[in-house]
Amino acid sequence: MSAPSVDRHGGSFASDMWVTFVRWTIKSVRNPFVLVVSLVQPIIFLVLFTQVFGGVATSALEGISYETYLVPAIVIQVALVAAATSGIGLVNDIENGMFEKTLVSPMNRSAVFLGKTLAEVVRIMAQVVIVLGLGVLLGAEVATGIVGAVGIVGICVLFSVWFTAFSNVLAVVTRDEESTIIGANLLQLPLLFVSSAFLPLPALPGWIQTVATFNPITYGVDAARAVMLGEDTMTVVEVTRFGGMWNTLVPALVVLLVLAVCFGSVAVYAIGRAASADVR
Repeated sequence: MSAPSVDRHGGSFASDMWVTFVRWTIKSVRNPFVLVVSLVQPIIFLVLFTQVFGGVATSALEGISYETYLVPAIVIQVALVAAATSGIGLVNDIENGMFEKTLVSPMNRSAVFLGKTLAEVVRIMAQVVIVLGLGVLLGAEVATGIVGAVGIVGICVLFSVWFTAFSNVLAVVTRDEESTIIGANLLQLPLLFVSSAFLPLPALPGWIQTVATFNPITYGVDAARAVMLGEDTMTVVEVTRFGGMWNTLVPALVVLLVLAVCFGSVAVYAIGRAASADVR
């Protein structure tokens, strides 16, 4: 795709972000294969886990169906998988020379990253809505209704920002599609299985419970599950001052926001360093 025209003196921050957002959105629409592929694994997990473990797990969940318990984990997985593909798109830009053209332009580096991230967020929102709808069709119930469903989508978006940034950092550092894919995939499944995603933490070995305390996926899943059930579901931090599901949401959202800011800052820094190196 050809580079968008940019004023030689640079546009405003908002216009730079908008140009980047439009370019990446068009790129996603023209390549629906990425959208489909990033949905396949979570949908397989959703169908297989509910069919294979549904009966056994439901009996251990004290009145909550396994479908309802599992859907929050699967939508977080959707956000994780979709965010991982962000770096692959950036590597493609690097390989076809588009990245270098952007670097030598007067576009604001932060606006470039935010515009690209915003395009990824729109794609992730669409995917989460699809999987959430499928989960409801399979029998999951959102206790907080439509407002809760919107809240779950928002949690998935916030969760995705840190891994989107991480994926982009991998792309800038390695400048290789295979390395970016391997690096992202090495984290995805291990992080999922050492969290509260698929089974309650008390049912898991002690070392997994310890690792889960420092695992971002735990906070994303617990937050989405709290909204799904309309109650406090936090498994690693004891908070009682806010009441109900907010005892889970407040600490979880704070953790996810801090991660998003930290990893986003690293991504902007990495892009800026790449710009300095390439222009030099």
